[in-house]
Amino acid sequence: MGINNLPDNPYLLLTPGPLSTTKTVKAAMLRDWCTWDDDYKTIVQEVRDTLVRLATNKTDRYTCVLMQGSGTFSVESIIGTAIPENGKLLVLPNGAYGDRIVQIAKTLKIPVVFNDSGELDPPDLAKLEATLKADRAITHVAVVHSETTTGMLNPIAEIGKIVKRHGKIFIVDAMSSFGGIPMDIEALGIDFIVSSANKCIQGVPGFGFIIADKELLMTCKGRARSLSLDLYDQWNTMENDKGKWRYTSPTHVVRAFHQALKELDEEGGVAKRAERYRANHRTLVDGMRGLGFRTLLPDAFQGHFITSFYSPESERYDFRTFYDRLKTRGFVIYPGKVSKASAFRIGNIGDVYPADMERLVKTIAASMFWQG
Repeated sequence: MGINNLPDNPYLLLTPGPLSTTKTVKAAMLRDWCTWDDDYKTIVQEVRDTLVRLATNKTDRYTCVLMQGSGTFSVESIIGTAIPENGKLLVLPNGAYGDRIVQIAKTLKIPVVFNDSGELDPPDLAKLEATLKADRAITHVAVVHSETTTGMLNPIAEIGKIVKRHGKIFIVDAMSSFGGIPMDIEALGIDFIVSSANKCIQGVPGFGFIIADKELLMTCKGRARSLSLDLYDQWNTMENDKGKWRYTSPTHVVRAFHQALKELDEEGGVAKRAERYRANHRTLVDGMRGLGFRTLLPDAFQGHFITSFYSPESERYDFRTFYDRLKTRGFVIYPGKVSKASAFRIGNIGDVYPADMERLVKTIAASMFWQG
C-alpha cells in the first residue's frame, strides 16, 4: 500500500498524546524488521544519537536509553533504577502526573516526600529550598515539566538551580514537552529527563526514552527494583550490542519514530516546531475567549502544549454531548482532569496547524447547544 492510498483520519486528535501523525510516519510502519539485524540496530543508534543532540550540545556527557511501553514505564525505570537503597526522593507535584511519580516511589518502597502546590499553582520554590535544607537525607528531586493535568509549564530552570545548589540529582518528566520547546539539559542541571515517542516528536505509541548523565547512569548497575525496567541493563545492552534491546523491541514504532525525527528536522528543528505549537495555542485561546470560554490557568503559568478551559456555566452543558458533536465534525478533545473545577482540555501538538485551530473554533461555535 502506497502513502497516498493510506486512509485519511476521520478526526484530528487534539490531545497530549497519542496525537495526529503524518501519513509518512504511519507509512514507515508498513515494513517488517528483525530486532537483532544490523539494519534495524543502526536505526536504533541513529535515534539515540539524535535524541541526545536534541537535548544538549554537551553530547559527550549524556547518553540515551529507549524503553518499551508507555511513558510511565520509562518514568518508573528511572525511579526504580536511579535511586539507591539509602536514597530518598522529593517530588514537586501539581497534578496527576507528579502524583504518579509519588505513587511509583511508594509502590517500589522508596522513601519519598512531596511538596504538593495544588493543581493551579507552580511549585513553591521557597518551600523547595527549605525542604532541602531541612532534610539532608533527600538525594533526588523530581518534577513534571509540562503538567498535562492543566497545561501548566513548571519552572524547571529555577528548580534546577536550587536542586544543584544543594547537590541533589535532578529528574525531569518532560513527557509532553520534549521536542516541543528548546532546552539544554546540561545548562538546566538535569541528570535524567524522560519523554515518549508519541508526544512532540510526533511518533506513535510504543516506547519511551530517557536521556541521562552517562557517569551517573553507570553508577546504577545492580540497583534496579525490576527486571524488565532496569534502566542500566537496558542501556548497557544497547551500548555493547550497538542498538540491541534486551527484550523484543517495538520495531515498527521505532521505525516510525525515526521518520518522525527526520520530519522534525525538515520542519526546522525544535525551535520551529515550538513556534507552530505556540501559534496553535494562541489561535485556540484567542478564538475560545472570543466565544466566551475562560482558560483555567493564567497566561503566566500556561504552556503551549495543552490548554484547559472551564466548562460552560449552564445546566444544559454536558461534556459527553459536546465531545460527540465535535468528534462527528472531525475533532477529538480531552475531558478535564482537575479535581476542583469542571473543565475540558484541548491539545495543541501533533500534525496540527493554526488553520486547524481556526476550523475547530468555528466548529465549537456551531456546537454550543447549551446556548440554544
